[in-house]
Amino acid sequence: MSRSDRVLVAAGCGALVLAVAAAAVLLLPAEAAPADGPGSLLLPTAAPQAAEVEATPAPGPIVVDVAGAVVRPGLIELPPGARIGDAIEAAGGYAPDADLDAAGATLNLALRLADGEQVRVPRVGEGPGPSAPVAGGAGAPPTTGSASSTGLVDLNTATPEELEALPGIGPVTVQKIVAARQERPFASLDDAVQRGVIHRGQLEDIRELATAG
Repeated sequence: MSRSDRVLVAAGCGALVLAVAAAAVLLLPAEAAPADGPGSLLLPTAAPQAAEVEATPAPGPIVVDVAGAVVRPGLIELPPGARIGDAIEAAGGYAPDADLDAAGATLNLALRLADGEQVRVPRVGEGPGPSAPVAGGAGAPPTTGSASSTGLVDLNTATPEELEALPGIGPVTVQKIVAARQERPFASLDDAVQRGVIHRGQLEDIRELATAG
């Protein structure tokens, strides 16, 4: 082979190599652009929401039944922590026929009320207790002031004066006894303790002097 022929063959081989390389470049898939490259789209991230703080609900109003010798007897709505005096005032105050002496002996105007309680103001000639049944269908026990057949003071029938004469029993406890027996007569002295009307110390003071049921 002559020198000119070898030059032609070498040139042809070089052209073939270049053609194959160009074809390989065209057939290879394009590389995906990096996700975090300059051309990537950044979406805003929502800021975390602050945890909700549950507020303690404020106590609702209470409803009490104001009955007897008041100007506007009936159901009265009062704010929490209201007292018997507030209930009577909300009912228009004492009626003209209110027995103020009996009311002073049986009602503690500073006593806090609970929802559903009844406040009854006695009328003149009616006595300290109600003359009609109260909530729950239990009628009030007679308040004749007479002692039981055993000579003991009966918590269900004794007058406020007789109750207060018992050792350890003051005006506040007398009011609690009268209010509780209007709802339901006491079955025994222990029943009065279980209902929270008197405590164990008072029970021991009056056990030999009083009875109930």
